[in-house]
Amino acid sequence: MTLLTFQKDTFIGADMEGTVDINGPRNRLAFGPSAMTAGELAHLLFDGQERDRIHENWRTLVSGRNFTYRAGLTPNERAALSYERLRLVNEAAGDAAELANDPYRLASLHEWTGPLDGGLCTVASIHYNLFLGSLLDHDVEGRDLSAFTSMKRTGAFLCTELEHGNDVASMETTAVLDRTTNGFVLNTPTPGARKFMPNTSTIGGPKSAVVAARLVIDGRDQGVFLFLTPLSDENGHLPGVKVQPLPQRTGPPVDHSLTSFDRVWLPREALLEAAHGRLDSKGEFRSSLGNRRRRLLRSISRITMGKLCMSAGTLGMSRTALVVAVRYAHNRFIAGTKPGERVPLVAHRSHHGRLLDKLAMAYAMTFLHRTTVTRWSEHTDDDRAEVERLVAIAKGWITWQARGITVECRERCGAQGLFPSNSLADLPLNIEGGITAEGDNLVIWVKAAAEMVLGHEVIRRGAGQLPAGEKSLTDLHFLRGLLCEVEALWQHRARTALRGGPSGDPLSRWNETSPAALEMVSAHARLQAADAFISAAARAIDPTARHLLESLCLLFLLGQIKEHTGDLLADGHMTCDQVRELPWAVNTVIAGLAPHMMTLVDAFDIPAEVLASIPIASGAYIDRCLDMPAVGPAPLPV
Repeated sequence: MTLLTFQKDTFIGADMEGTVDINGPRNRLAFGPSAMTAGELAHLLFDGQERDRIHENWRTLVSGRNFTYRAGLTPNERAALSYERLRLVNEAAGDAAELANDPYRLASLHEWTGPLDGGLCTVASIHYNLFLGSLLDHDVEGRDLSAFTSMKRTGAFLCTELEHGNDVASMETTAVLDRTTNGFVLNTPTPGARKFMPNTSTIGGPKSAVVAARLVIDGRDQGVFLFLTPLSDENGHLPGVKVQPLPQRTGPPVDHSLTSFDRVWLPREALLEAAHGRLDSKGEFRSSLGNRRRRLLRSISRITMGKLCMSAGTLGMSRTALVVAVRYAHNRFIAGTKPGERVPLVAHRSHHGRLLDKLAMAYAMTFLHRTTVTRWSEHTDDDRAEVERLVAIAKGWITWQARGITVECRERCGAQGLFPSNSLADLPLNIEGGITAEGDNLVIWVKAAAEMVLGHEVIRRGAGQLPAGEKSLTDLHFLRGLLCEVEALWQHRARTALRGGPSGDPLSRWNETSPAALEMVSAHARLQAADAFISAAARAIDPTARHLLESLCLLFLLGQIKEHTGDLLADGHMTCDQVRELPWAVNTVIAGLAPHMMTLVDAFDIPAEVLASIPIASGAYIDRCLDMPAVGPAPLPV
């Protein structure tokens, strides 16, 4: 057996860093190899040659003064501000319909706006993806979208009902074909059928919605379809539309409401039609899908892109939180071990070790998200189901990790991190919305787990044929292979539980299976992130950037296998010596990365203007806000 050994030259030394100017232009290191390295890392993090097309527009937009934090606003004023900023987004977007159909730019919009205005991130996702995207995904010829692309009317999406969340297939709202008028009567039959949490108040101006309702023709339920429905105009809500504001909730203020319809008449063209459901000239229903559930899934298919938007928003929040926390760690000095000595927080392993662990996670999350967006953009009918599952798994994993990152960053900034003006305090609660929106994480993972227990085969690669004792904990492909074995192990346990479960009782049988199946999904998510990470590191041209990425990926993988060493040891995939050495391996990687933390967060490319507005990110403290006006700049131009 060979013991784990590390050579000092495995990692880049601190002598390559040069002097750090954390207030330098565009938050770049002032000079030297670190600036080149940060540029290479940013190139890999932000879509390479497509970086300017996908990201620069939004990065420039949020750099403006209209996106700085405003203190002293009421929840309704914050909601109104989000809609004002949505109009600025629309101006910057160019062609709004083109934006709605571009998964890369649409996801990127959420990455850059999410950290600065969670409410804007929410309403932008609704307007561009769920509302406008749904219109574009159905028969659009002859439909005038100019009121929505110009933001004269804001779009909403009404699907979930008060008593029907994850079981939207059981929704009760109906749209009955009225053959006398050749239109539809939209109705909310019970209090439990009121649409739950759409942004349907009059804040933000006139609104329309696509409303999910059961299409009923001559007494026959044809399934759930979407109906374009005007909700309000300059004078308020339209007749038959009842909107009740919901109590204030945690997270960014948005005008969430209960919304119901009292026999609201809609014209024939209100029905959003496509191959999965159309009415012919005689009002007869035609569909390429015989299953009503499949019609529902086709009608609300924009939910999949919504998962990418939600995970993108929380991803941007994670990276921003890390930039703030790392910069604060370099700025905040405390007593050292010698009399009169002052050292920065970042000097302590107990501080920088935790942040580096989260930095490795954020890089892994980013590379996974990039891969997933590309898979979705390029999917075909043949692999659609597989890619949809990947999107759901990635959304759950990324948003859950984002919560952990922002909580850690807030804590590492102590009491200074408790003030929203320092851009950390609100982030964990804002991320809660992403965890729940477009499918509760646990629910969409349970669905993925059910599909993967028998319908997915783990592809073992990376471990090679050498005995475990001849492999090194510094070998990314060996560690990747270990994580693959973890996925296979939990899949085997899930299959065993499923086959051995009580017959004749499907729920009990699944209850026996689901714990192991969910562990399988978790391992699969981390394995996909590892593959994306390893691939990104291999593309690095700058040798320092490659070493840093490989070191971060090593830290990520060591963290992922740590909790599974017992199983890996029992099955012969690791040796006793490797299990014992793992904590030292982690410590060694952290020591090598610690001098490079500013370079690693500099690559996140947060605009200097944004960082200058955050006291603890720019070398100041919260007292700087004492001299600021209570409610910030004047209202935005509309």
